[in-house]
Amino acid sequence: GRLSEGGVSDPVNHPSHYRFPSGIECIDIVEHLNFCRGSAVKYICRAGKKDNELQDLKKARWNLDREIARVEKARKVAT
Repeated sequence: GRLSEGGVSDPVNHPSHYRFPSGIECIDIVEHLNFCRGSAVKYICRAGKKDNELQDLKKARWNLDREIARVEKARKVAT
């Protein structure tokens, strides 16, 4: 991840599996989204970098499916 002030890697505050090659961190994006959308982006960001890639992609899909259901329900209530 990003390096701390002392030049040491910081896996707690700036983990590398949530950072794009450009240096932008996933948190810089997801903090502007609701929980399910942010979680989906988080799992997509880290897919292939930490733990099980396929599992991370399925977790992203699960969060997207939940968000889609929420939006669909809100639209039905509004009509």
